[in-house]
Amino acid sequence: MAPDDVRDEVDRIVHAWQRERPDLDVRPLEVLSRVSRLARHLDLARRGAFARHHLETWEFDVLSALRRAGAPYRLSPGVLLNQTLVTSGTMTNRIDRLAEHGLVERLPSPDDRRGVLVQLTDAGLERVDAAFSDLLDVERGLLGGLADEDRDQLAALLRELVTPFDAS
Repeated sequence: MAPDDVRDEVDRIVHAWQRERPDLDVRPLEVLSRVSRLARHLDLARRGAFARHHLETWEFDVLSALRRAGAPYRLSPGVLLNQTLVTSGTMTNRIDRLAEHGLVERLPSPDDRRGVLVQLTDAGLERVDAAFSDLLDVERGLLGGLADEDRDQLAALLRELVTPFDAS
């Protein structure tokens, strides 16, 4: 890469590594450094969207898992664990905090006398729906520079890259 080809920070980093270590193939940086930088920008944008609705990222994760379950918007804590990838102790704490804020409630499980189900309250449903709409506006803006077909191609390539990680 010539200095004239430098168009973003990753190009600058790649160019410097090529100059300093011409013996190494630094092409993975061209993709994965951009993915990493994009992830940081996306995290900031998401946090901002959630904060406008008085939610933390973890709160949105739990509320959105319940919302995606469909009416009556309830799941067992075990299913929530699997969908949010946290420990049972962490999930118990999260459910407690969401219940304190009136966003979820615990109900007895009809199938297991010792079990409980976690259900969105009306306030939780309203909050997660508003935050999700805001999130989509933010994410649409982040992708606004891409044509539809480019966005579709990027989604397909990223799916191909991520699928092996999700399978394990």
